[in-house]
Amino acid sequence: MNKSYYKTPKPGKLMKIMWKAAGADHYILERSTYSDHVKYACLGGIVIATGFMAALAGGYAFYIIFGQQTANLAQGTEATIEAASSPTLAVILSILFGLIWGLIIFNIDRFIVASTGKGDGSEAITLGEIKTAIPRIIMGIIIAITISKPVELRMFQQEIEVELNSRRIKEVDKQKREVSQLYKGEFKKIEEEISRLREITIKAKKEMDERQAIYDNQIAGSGSSLRGIGPIAKENYKALLIATKAYDSVRISNLAEIKIQEIKFSNTDSIMQKEIAKAELSAKSLDGLMARLKIVDELAKGKDEDGNVKDSLPWIIIFVTLLFMAIELTPIFFKMMLIKSPYDYLEDNIKALQRADLGIEVEYDYYKDLKGVQRNKVTHHQANKLLAEKIKLSQTQTELNDFIIDKWKDQEKKNISDNPGDYIDGEE
Repeated sequence: MNKSYYKTPKPGKLMKIMWKAAGADHYILERSTYSDHVKYACLGGIVIATGFMAALAGGYAFYIIFGQQTANLAQGTEATIEAASSPTLAVILSILFGLIWGLIIFNIDRFIVASTGKGDGSEAITLGEIKTAIPRIIMGIIIAITISKPVELRMFQQEIEVELNSRRIKEVDKQKREVSQLYKGEFKKIEEEISRLREITIKAKKEMDERQAIYDNQIAGSGSSLRGIGPIAKENYKALLIATKAYDSVRISNLAEIKIQEIKFSNTDSIMQKEIAKAELSAKSLDGLMARLKIVDELAKGKDEDGNVKDSLPWIIIFVTLLFMAIELTPIFFKMMLIKSPYDYLEDNIKALQRADLGIEVEYDYYKDLKGVQRNKVTHHQANKLLAEKIKLSQTQTELNDFIIDKWKDQEKKNISDNPGDYIDGEE
């Protein structure tokens, strides 16, 4: 606007960008006052800032997802820790998806701000205005919480890492106990079998030693005046040979069986150690987004996963969430507090001109509906005019068709009167 009494400053490119972010009409704003320029530039700035913060928060969240290390526990392979993607690829994907997320939030915020009306045009926020804005307020709260969570993860990263490390150690100990318990029965069975085989060998050796002692005593003449190898000594010697042969057979057989059992014990222990290694790797990979969000939630409640009371950070976490809610909801409440300005009157005037040009008439508060709500009556004159023309044309066409049929009927009657024989079939 360039008048003798007022000259509107020319807006810069940055201000026009912020106008677009606020969903304002730059054509009208350029003809409005400078205060309108500033108001809508501030609104657009808040929307841009929210989208920027959403992009950063989303990018960090996606970096946790794409950069997360997971354990490869496939059967038949060595258990290894693998990243979801390479560090460079994780950064690229995080930036890409972060930008997409920021644009989504920016577009939603822009719609919320642009679709929020001016209320009753006064500074006071009435109950009716609050009721009307409830859907937008709910969407704003959801967006604020969504943006604040990744920021909380970054703010409390040190505390989260300490807690994650503690949980990894607990998980490793738990897995070790479970795996050890799982293979305990197998180890006990192998040990009992080895003990049984050794007892059999010892028993066979004892039997042989007893036969040897009896034979030695017999040839030495212990308890008798007769010495040397007599008939009884020969019988004892035969029994000694049988016991020795049985001992050698049992010893060789049991040594081989004990060796098999020891190999089985070693293999079982090797399998158990691999299971423990897998458990350790699995525990080391417990650093995903869900685990971190759970820890933040527990920090806010002041309790760990076992229900034990710990130092809590509820006010800090609540403050971060409230801060983003304030940023997100400020444009909504701000627009409800705005007093009507030249921009609003110019916008109303242009809308009224467009309605008049299109033949649309609005009669405000014309009637009450069945629920007692005051409604406007909207009359579409051009549409009604076109509809009336169509109806008249249809009626005229019907009348013409009736007239044609009547004329045709009169002509046929005349033909029949003049030449009745032409219309009567004769008999042969």
